[in-house]
Amino acid sequence: MYKILTSLIATCLFALILTPLVRRLSFKIGAVDDPNARRVNRVPMPTMGGLAIFVAFNTTNFFLLRDQYPAKQLWALFIAQCIIVLTGMIDDIYELKPRQKVLGITLAALVVYFVANIKMTTLTLPFLGVVPLGWLSLPITLIWILAITNAINLIDGLDGLATGVAIIALATSALTGYFFLNVTNTFVSILMATLVFALLGFLPYNFHPAKIYLGDTGSLFIGFMISVFALYGLKNATFITVIIPVIILGVPITDTVYAILRRLLNKKPISQADKHHLHHRLMQIGLTHRQTVLVIYGIALIFSFIALLYPLSNFWGSVLLTIATLFGLELFVEAIGLVGETRRPLLNWIKKLVLALSHSVNKKR
Repeated sequence: MYKILTSLIATCLFALILTPLVRRLSFKIGAVDDPNARRVNRVPMPTMGGLAIFVAFNTTNFFLLRDQYPAKQLWALFIAQCIIVLTGMIDDIYELKPRQKVLGITLAALVVYFVANIKMTTLTLPFLGVVPLGWLSLPITLIWILAITNAINLIDGLDGLATGVAIIALATSALTGYFFLNVTNTFVSILMATLVFALLGFLPYNFHPAKIYLGDTGSLFIGFMISVFALYGLKNATFITVIIPVIILGVPITDTVYAILRRLLNKKPISQADKHHLHHRLMQIGLTHRQTVLVIYGIALIFSFIALLYPLSNFWGSVLLTIATLFGLELFVEAIGLVGETRRPLLNWIKKLVLALSHSVNKKR
């Protein structure tokens, strides 16, 4: 345990030292985010900050904690990471098209599936028991990795936002995996903790006012690793093992789902960018840059606390907890106008119900 703790601290220091070097490299090779209508930065900002996280993370894994991991999986994951990081670096310098980024993520996911042998193989359904996924294992695994990777990529819109949310999500996942879900591969929790400390070393440079951005190098890498870590618990998926990572990743998943819904309702392409994401809406209603990031951190912590309740609940308790979470989430989304300021079906229904009850009470009097 002492070796692990000292290695985690070393990972944080590695990231602290490497980030300024990566910042200089970003300027030299043109990995710079210039201001435009969709950006919040007013001056050119170096991107590709994820490279420092990637190097710090793997330096610890290969030189300090190598004996903690299965060699084959460590190398397979490293190859997949290299594909993701290379995809992100190319995008940060030249700006890839969406389908090109999807191709890079898919190639990395195929390495995870076939080489690392990390995949969903069965699904346990209430009242039905264990259902083998068979040939569906591959598409379901790929869809999971693509969805989570892109969800993290989408919330990377403010200084320190994706980094902080990822720290909260990974720390919660490590705790639930190690103490509650009885995941036999305890090295996964060590991997997650290592990534948390790499992110902690990067955060001081990334928090508002940022000196460097994650870039697609970082957001794709973080999202990809989170999706792969979750797959260890989803190999033999149950209601609990599926719902916990989904709740932990509530912020990016909510933002992604409602972004898709918003664009469909407005008859716009799903891939078309806009300025109506969660962080945009919070700033539009009057919060400052720093306040918006801290509020979303708070929302991420709420999701994490909810996720920690699932292992302590029985099946029906988990169902009720899920319904209550979805109800509260819909109220919040409608209150800030995430889909549209005029699209508030639940709030309108509640308003009508309250008026009807009030009218009924007044009539009795």
